[in-house]
Amino acid sequence: MVQLSIDPAIFASIPDFKIGMITYHDITVRETPQMLKGRIQLFYEERKLAFADKTVTDIEGIKEWRSIFKKIGTDPSRYRPSHEALIRRLIKDQPMPEVQSAVDLMNFFSIRHEIPMGLYDLGAIVGEQLEIRKGRLNDHYEGINGRDMGMEGKLLSADAAGAFGSPIVDSKRTMVTKKTTDALHLVYIRPSMDRQSARDLMAQLQTQFIQIHGGKSSARLITGTEEEII
Repeated sequence: MVQLSIDPAIFASIPDFKIGMITYHDITVRETPQMLKGRIQLFYEERKLAFADKTVTDIEGIKEWRSIFKKIGTDPSRYRPSHEALIRRLIKDQPMPEVQSAVDLMNFFSIRHEIPMGLYDLGAIVGEQLEIRKGRLNDHYEGINGRDMGMEGKLLSADAAGAFGSPIVDSKRTMVTKKTTDALHLVYIRPSMDRQSARDLMAQLQTQFIQIHGGKSSARLITGTEEEII
């Protein structure tokens, strides 16, 4: 069973830091169903209208995560949170990525809730002890964008083989494909969100993901030294 811990050093900068973890088993990843595509596209059109009169950096979920990056020591203008990059594409009316059902749904969740998320193939994760921490000098990986990502000083997730993901961009090593049957979903919850709202969000995400992909799931909320099963 995968275990996730948060480096205590993170709480020195972000006392209310919290993260959600969902594990999925026996799922089926495929082309995104047309019904889901239609729902996502309608939502994107609604969001474009809602964001039309706003400055990107004034959107609450973006503002809060840019502040978190600054507190950790990452320049959010140089390394944008992943949900900000998606929302910027949306506002500019640029084509949104269409990959497969799992990734497309994650992007929808991320924009809807204005938070970064990561989805990983559990079969590609090494070991059962995972950690959320700041990157070290030798932390790097090939990102899903094809670039070599130097992760020193940036918030990341790591397994026994090293860094594999972050709220900036995730690695190719652990990316979800149509062959994935077991997955790990990390949810970078806003620190300002209270515990009950965080629990409700986690329950909603796992229900919606299973509705599309089948299988079964379990969820946990990790805050400091506390871990709560949802």
